[in-house]
Amino acid sequence: MGRVNYERAAVVPPAEEAFKLDRIRELLRRLGDPHTALRIVHVAGTKGKGSTSAMIAAACEAAGLRTGLYTSPHLEKLEERFTVGGQPCTAAELVALVERIRPIAEAMQCEPVGGPTFFDLTTAMALQHFADRRTDAVVLEVGLGGRLDSTNVVTPALSVITSISLEHTALLGATRDKIAYEKAGILKPGVPAVSGVADAEAGDVIEQISAERGCPFWRRGRDFDIETAENDWRFTRRCENGSSEVIEGVIPALPGRAQTENASVALAALGVLADQGWALPIDARRLGINTGRLPARMERIAGDPLVIIDGAHNDASARALAEALDELCRLERGGVAPREQRVLVVAISDDKDKAAIIEPLARRFGHFIATRFIENPRAAQPEKVAETARRLVVEGTTIELADTPQLAWDAAQRQAADVVVFAGSLLFAAEARRLVLAERGAPLSGPA
Repeated sequence: MGRVNYERAAVVPPAEEAFKLDRIRELLRRLGDPHTALRIVHVAGTKGKGSTSAMIAAACEAAGLRTGLYTSPHLEKLEERFTVGGQPCTAAELVALVERIRPIAEAMQCEPVGGPTFFDLTTAMALQHFADRRTDAVVLEVGLGGRLDSTNVVTPALSVITSISLEHTALLGATRDKIAYEKAGILKPGVPAVSGVADAEAGDVIEQISAERGCPFWRRGRDFDIETAENDWRFTRRCENGSSEVIEGVIPALPGRAQTENASVALAALGVLADQGWALPIDARRLGINTGRLPARMERIAGDPLVIIDGAHNDASARALAEALDELCRLERGGVAPREQRVLVVAISDDKDKAAIIEPLARRFGHFIATRFIENPRAAQPEKVAETARRLVVEGTTIELADTPQLAWDAAQRQAADVVVFAGSLLFAAEARRLVLAERGAPLSGPA
């Protein structure tokens, strides 16, 4: 089913042209509207939406609910996008879904409505799969934006917006308030909403839209938050009846302030669902926060050197990685390696702000290796990445180029470093993860 895939497109048309909900609506209608039978949590956000979705899904599973989780992009196989009970869709199930949807998509291609996009197809496949598996709960991660995203055909039990920062500005707008408007497009009349957005102006935009649509609304910092101290987290939330809920002993699966913020949003979402009558005991919520995670998000692969793989691909996620780096090293090494013993291997999509990604990391590494991912045409050439790095690194930092991830990994190992970090893109993280694991044959390290 060859269809336009905007995850791979080097040039993306304007949002109103690229993304239209009439095609996914028609596709689902011809499938019998499988989404209408599902209890859905809809999660949007510039960063953190994947980790937050994973935490919510893990908590629902811990509570005994058969839970579907839809995320993107996948790292290795398309089946990873649709999990039930933490297990990806099987190859046989995927074939059955394709065979069911293919004739519908081909018929639509010849009609005025037009053929569905790749993301329309994967979203329909996910919703059909979750209906077929008779899930008790579904966590649906937005692919891009919100208002015109293929997932925005559902009426969820709860809408969640994790964060707002500048990304995909050609599609979503060049300011945080414009991006907030696009993300807030997932808010449905009367459906409760949780916002973790820290930016005051963007947060106000979301709250105003929620008020216009009559959505009960919870805002981080006012209605819920996590207080942190060393090895001690305390979550508080305003309940729907006006009382307060306190959960102690919360330990996110990954370190860093950004993950703590994600955990607070996930706990708020779970609390609102519990207020609605979902059977989500506090122990299950706590366990979900402690275990919910996705691969290539601050993922540690044990060995010498220690390898950290992270899909950081914008300024916010790069800052989050930089802030968590020392703690990630302590978890595996029991200490923090000096800057001179750290290597950053970086590849970035050409349409991204390269300086915004590199700058937060520039002072934390003694050696940079600029490379490119090879399975997607969006990759920037290593020379362009290196040129940006030269302007930002501290004196004494060495920079080299490598034409492929394998050559970059070989070069990193020649440095005799204590820590090697792969970052800059989820597309790159997938390629890097594959080659490191193939060489080491080592299991991934468990949750923090």
